[in-house]
Amino acid sequence: MKYAYTAAQIRAAEAAEMARLAHRALMQRAAIGLAEFLVRRLHDRHGFTQGGQLLLIVGPGFNGGDALFAGVRLLKRGIQVLAWRFTDRVYEAGWEAFIAAGGREVGDTEAWTAAQRVDIVVDGGFGIGGRPGLTGKLADFAPVLERANDVVAVDLPSGLDADAAQHVQPCLRADATVTFGAYKICQLTDPVDGLCGDVELISIGLSLSSRDAAVAALDRTDLQHVWPQPGPHSDKYSRGVVGIDTGSDDYPGAAVLSTLGAVYSGAGMVRFLGAPRALDLVLHRLPNVVAAAGRVQAYLFGSGWGQRPDGRPVIESALATGVPAVIDADGLNHLPAELSGCLLTPHAGELARLLRTTRAEVEADPIGHVRRAATDLGVTVLLKGAVQYVAAPGTECVRIAIPGPAWTAQAGSGDTLAGVAATLLAGGLTPIEAALGAASLQALTAAAHPGPHPPQDLALQFPAMIAELTGGPHRAR
Repeated sequence: MKYAYTAAQIRAAEAAEMARLAHRALMQRAAIGLAEFLVRRLHDRHGFTQGGQLLLIVGPGFNGGDALFAGVRLLKRGIQVLAWRFTDRVYEAGWEAFIAAGGREVGDTEAWTAAQRVDIVVDGGFGIGGRPGLTGKLADFAPVLERANDVVAVDLPSGLDADAAQHVQPCLRADATVTFGAYKICQLTDPVDGLCGDVELISIGLSLSSRDAAVAALDRTDLQHVWPQPGPHSDKYSRGVVGIDTGSDDYPGAAVLSTLGAVYSGAGMVRFLGAPRALDLVLHRLPNVVAAAGRVQAYLFGSGWGQRPDGRPVIESALATGVPAVIDADGLNHLPAELSGCLLTPHAGELARLLRTTRAEVEADPIGHVRRAATDLGVTVLLKGAVQYVAAPGTECVRIAIPGPAWTAQAGSGDTLAGVAATLLAGGLTPIEAALGAASLQALTAAAHPGPHPPQDLALQFPAMIAELTGGPHRAR
């Protein structure tokens, strides 16, 4: 997991660490890490170190100080370092050390020219303490940086909102970012993370617990360790039986897609409980599906239901047995009051309806809205989209599934994902784990098979991806 924290949390941790350290010790830690990264980048990306040329963009605060003290270290290694201060204020101790070490200040005109010829431009303008957006000289400088050879941001690109999952303000763009102490939310959320480039985390000794993280991003190792594994004594019942009531006479395809997701992600058995026309199509495609009610470990409701008048009593009756369920798509219009142990899988428009707000509001702040939905409804929520967020009641931390290519943004992908989630829920995973696992499996499979493959074809590739994921160490479930 990669854990990200709010700017307020990071500032508080920095203040606590600075209170117990010698003056500027924390800044020197950051400067050392930044200087070492820049030396490696000169060597690895540009093929040399000594004789390299850098331009520092120096802001008025600690980011500028980090850049200046890193510049001092680089000067001592025979690297030419220029500095452009775009405001009257600057971190004076850093500036004095930089000039004393042989660094050279450049004015506006020379900075414009140098930015396009030096090996690396270091953006030490504004960090988490700055207001989002650019103004003045730095805003005018942004188009110049688009033509730079290589831009490395100090902590985060100037003008970027550290806490935002969406980009609305003008900011600088970086090829790489050296961030200190902890990831910022913007560095883990697409498409904003693209403005940061490759992110290198440098530890500076901050005391931050993963329990307090605002966001946690799943990786392949996490998924590998959580995926349920059959053992030598497993049978179809112990592996998990999924009861699927999806599709309708008007939308039978949703039944096929959701059932494909369940079968090809490893369900021990699937009982299809939906409409007759949908059942015929499911059995034609998947003769291993059982067309009879019986014991199940998880349900899936809602995909392709359309205008179903008995939706709520169907869900209520199933949940009264204590069996958890995935509720998707049209099923979200029939939510009972008690949803303990369930997983809701809305897209932005559906979440907006649940929260009585607009899709635009949800898309502007997906983290805040998925967290609010989990709290208000008392249930785990997977917000589907380009980035897939999972929130659960009782925790502020919002999880992010492994990202995938935009090719999965097509009709039917959500139905297939819901089937996978129901399989994982039946296999004993928690709703959070089931949501993250389903979204991540689909993303990884799409990444391994680039192009506009329809969801029914990608589902057929799930077994190979699961085998690849679980080939290493794992825990049996």
